Amino acid sequence: MEVEVYLQEEAGGCPSPVAPEQWTQWIAAWLAQLDPCDLDEQPLHRDRHYELSLKFTDDPGIQQLNGQFRFKDYATDVLSFASLETEAPLYPGDEAEPLYLGDIVVSLETADRQAQEQGHSLTTELAWLVSHGLLHLLGWDHPDDRQLAAMLEQQRHLLVLSQIIAADWVPSPIISA
Repeated sequence: MEVEVYLQEEAGGCPSPVAPEQWTQWIAAWLAQLDPCDLDEQPLHRDRHYELSLKFTDDPGIQQLNGQFRFKDYATDVLSFASLETEAPLYPGDEAEPLYLGDIVVSLETADRQAQEQGHSLTTELAWLVSHGLLHLLGWDHPDDRQLAAMLEQQRHLLVLSQIIAADWVPSPIISA
């Protein structure tokens, strides 16, 4: 499986405190780890080439996006914009083309506040939020407590896999809207 992460550092963006190569390594490991039965719709194919973009911004930047796309006029921690059409079939031969999963946008300001509130590093918080965004790109959602708990456990599993957190780490149940 090949993964390309495009780190957007255009106007309005903030530089990532984590190296681009590290993001690519973590996301590739997470995608490889996800079992097809974990996914609601189409399973990941191990021989595909996947792409996604990752952008870090500030609270005003993510508030603007949250208002524009979700009609919620406040800052949040992470937004995901999935490009996969779950109803669209993959045709033979499509595997040769990279599959663009979508975009993940993270507010560095909110991530920094949440890291301080929860007593862990900014890197841990960013990995937590990006893994959350990645799961959304793959079709995960959390409309109820049961699905939220399953999604949070999957995120914890991915971060343990990448040795970002210890196996006994327990996330706070606080999730920004």
